Amino acid sequence: MPLFCDAGFDRPLAVPSALHHLKATPRTTHWGYFDAALAPALTVDSGDLIQAEALTHHAGDDPDLLMDEDMHRIWRDTPEADRFPGVHLMTGPIHVRGARPGDMLEVRYLAMTPRFRYGSNLAAHWGQLYAELGERERVTIYGLDPATNTAEAVYAYDVAEKYLVPGRITHCPECDRQPALRGVRVPIRPHLGTAGVAPDAMGRVSTIPPGLHGGNIDNWRIGAGATMYYKVQVDGGLFSIGDPHVSQGDGEISGTAIEASLDVLFQVILRRDFTFRSPLLETPDHFIVHGFGDTLDAAAREASLDTLSLLKEAGLSTDDAYSLLSVSGDLAVTQVVDGTVGTHMKIRRDSLPPRSGGR
Repeated sequence: MPLFCDAGFDRPLAVPSALHHLKATPRTTHWGYFDAALAPALTVDSGDLIQAEALTHHAGDDPDLLMDEDMHRIWRDTPEADRFPGVHLMTGPIHVRGARPGDMLEVRYLAMTPRFRYGSNLAAHWGQLYAELGERERVTIYGLDPATNTAEAVYAYDVAEKYLVPGRITHCPECDRQPALRGVRVPIRPHLGTAGVAPDAMGRVSTIPPGLHGGNIDNWRIGAGATMYYKVQVDGGLFSIGDPHVSQGDGEISGTAIEASLDVLFQVILRRDFTFRSPLLETPDHFIVHGFGDTLDAAAREASLDTLSLLKEAGLSTDDAYSLLSVSGDLAVTQVVDGTVGTHMKIRRDSLPPRSGGR
């Protein structure tokens, strides 16, 4: 059955059989990796709701504002030597009963609430313009205003050493604080930078590059009200979330978003009525296909080819789908700073044939 015959936004919210609470603790987090051999932190049934804590690994940019005692415990109990090969602090994994390789995991993100009223942006050595801007790292701390749903810079400081230790803690009371972005406000749009299923691979797989399992996609549209589809690669799916953000632009040019911990409410639904190769995002107005590669050209080609497949599944011929891609598809850069770069292709739901569920 094609995806469009029963897409998430055309179906009523599945009635959950249970609501689970997944706190981030040393036992329920894993730092820097996905691993198919990792024991589940939680086991759920299809349709269950999960209220989970997603913690930013950049909380140490100002521990007074961005960390509480529960987070300090995770930092203390997770040795720096065990934070590899990536950098992101992940909560999970979640085992979905009955999920088998080839199934699709539908994840409906229902709510994302900041844990604190502050977040951090790091202009890092992996940022696109690091060399051009004097090869220095700069932290900008933002305050979040829930009344206006905006963020405003509070202060900034420079860091002499590169960010090499995941979870690095700097002591801002001892740093040279500088004013930043006076009078500028940016919209708050909480989302997950990194989430996905465990890849079918031996050992640890870094959280840094995105891939067919999901991972570090860094698309700011993966927030409350969005649905993601991930292709299951191992039994149970082993789904994890992390790298929470409160605002980011397409490109993530400096290296990070406004990194801030989130409480995330989501529903997981096991789907066997369709399949799709790459992580697929559905919003009320669009289907968004992601492409990854060593270059933007390679990533753009992947996104275009997978969107072509999606449109053919909707009932279009190859030639018609190709034409629609050109006149209605919006191809854009997702991020350029994760080693494996990302693009996304947006196709409007209302541009699809009526029988496919387009509005």
